Amino acid sequence: MNQKENPKVELTMITKEYDLYKKKSDKIKALFKFSEKSVPHFWGLRGIDLKVYPGEAVGLIGINGSGKSTLSNILAGIIPQTTGQMTIKGETSIIAIGAGLKPQLTGLENIRLKCLMQGLTNEEVDAILPDITEFADIGDFVNQPVKNYSSGMRSRLGFAIAVHNNPDVLIIDEALSVGDDTFYQKCVDRILQFKAEGKTIFFVSHSLNQVKKLCDKVAWIHYGELREYGDTDEVVANYNKFIKWFRTLSEQEKKEYQDDYKEKQKNFSADDLKKIASERGHGKSALRGPAIGTMSLLTKVVLLFMIVGIVVFGTINVRGRSFKSYFAEKETPQVEKQLARDISAEQLYETFID
Repeated sequence: MNQKENPKVELTMITKEYDLYKKKSDKIKALFKFSEKSVPHFWGLRGIDLKVYPGEAVGLIGINGSGKSTLSNILAGIIPQTTGQMTIKGETSIIAIGAGLKPQLTGLENIRLKCLMQGLTNEEVDAILPDITEFADIGDFVNQPVKNYSSGMRSRLGFAIAVHNNPDVLIIDEALSVGDDTFYQKCVDRILQFKAEGKTIFFVSHSLNQVKKLCDKVAWIHYGELREYGDTDEVVANYNKFIKWFRTLSEQEKKEYQDDYKEKQKNFSADDLKKIASERGHGKSALRGPAIGTMSLLTKVVLLFMIVGIVVFGTINVRGRSFKSYFAEKETPQVEKQLARDISAEQLYETFID
């Protein structure tokens, strides 16, 4: 069967919505609000459709704030999408400057930790450890805490770990923007090797020369939307035209242009998403997302009752009385309660002996 009939990565109506809380306390208050209309929202991604096949390298380009890194983090499983369906056949690994590295651990400790998290055994880590340290080429700093590394050294270590985990889908987010030419060429050679092995690569970069050299196709993300997807030369040429036009604008015109698009991202709604899905011929299933990160009305009600219950029981317990005795006391006449208080310990002892 032709591999073009079987996408390695398929995205359908992928969105990412953020709640724009002004204060941390607003997040707690929002848990008990039965309506989220008062909470401002921002849609970082708005209905991304994408199909990528084995052996393809796809560049993700766009101006700052367009959603490139958001999309790469969703692909890597770092953050969940709000709605939409994502199918990835195989393991993913993301390479970003310092992504996933623990600053307080040494380079060697980070190598072992990240490899173990990818499912490798200690024996397997020991086998590839020399290759990783040689590829990273950071010398004696491999025994030093990562917090002492430069950005280039963190990138080298992250890239070395990721490529030696042999992922099916490799995501590179600006990781080649630092480092010297020697290391850059080493990375390029490994990326080309991955392509030859039929692996899929996503390459996020502002360097259009790097994108043209490494990528077969390019996805131009523009303020949360997929503006264009296709052949690298064609999309890059159109993107360059946009950049040249944008640079001709005055500072005020640039600001108005950006503010207009950001306002559209804030005013975007689920109804707009349904309309887009309908125009593209997607069914309702395409609008479903992972069942995490949101609470239904029923969940909020149950949570509210649980908290009230904890407060009531906690208050009674602090006062040194049981829940049963608390309500029994409410039913005891005042006279009986007074008599009960007047009974001395000695009288109680004599009653027990009799």
